[in-house]
Amino acid sequence: MKNILIYQIDSFTSEKFKGNPAGVVLNADGLSDEIMQLIARELNNSETAFIFSPADSQSDYTVRYFTPSTEVPSCGHATIAAIYAKAIEDHLESCVLRINTKIGILPIEIEKTDNDYLITMTQGTFTLSPEFDDNTAQKLIAALNLTASDLEESCPIQIASTGHSKVMIGIKSRKILNELQPDMSALTRLSHEIGCNGYFVFTFDSDHQDVLTYGRMFAPAIGIAEDPVTGNANGPLGGYLVQNIAGHLQG
Repeated sequence: MKNILIYQIDSFTSEKFKGNPAGVVLNADGLSDEIMQLIARELNNSETAFIFSPADSQSDYTVRYFTPSTEVPSCGHATIAAIYAKAIEDHLESCVLRINTKIGILPIEIEKTDNDYLITMTQGTFTLSPEFDDNTAQKLIAALNLTASDLEESCPIQIASTGHSKVMIGIKSRKILNELQPDMSALTRLSHEIGCNGYFVFTFDSDHQDVLTYGRMFAPAIGIAEDPVTGNANGPLGGYLVQNIAGHLQG
């Protein structure tokens, strides 16, 4: 029986039990989809990354990602976790690796510093869908238990993506954001209608000069009630803001 090496890594933090935890399987060659799904369900993180030997000469590794209930095309924090674990296991020096994912080949920079590693990922191509029609927007607002008056007027409700799409919903108040209790069943039904599983609710309501936005991400349709920190939401948010909210960025 093959021994499977599994890590749990907290991404986006330098402190234990902070950030966003991801499972990592470093030696996934030979694992079936069924076994990978069972491992992801057992670990019960929002995503688990599985690292395979490269499929061709264009990449260093192939990486696949599973939530507790399904495979997803990419995941920011699980990518950071996977390459961090690989760097530790293989005692890597500073370098750039290329990983083959279902959204294409992505460069990942490893910087070795003070016997630790800083991992920087490049996400996939940014896309922005048209603003939702009024009927769909109203259903979305209701599913999030928001009201129209909660919305930030300068923020159109749109799907943004760098490979794994998220609906962007800007609101006025951090208090409302923190107290938000979405209807998960309604969000799941809506995901099937709009073809997007993630809902990223964010606000500019910040009292810290180095913090532009606060956000929360919900994806119940793929087994993630809430993801603590979401690379594949904050990355597209950057593109969304460049397209829509230049004034906030300049401020």
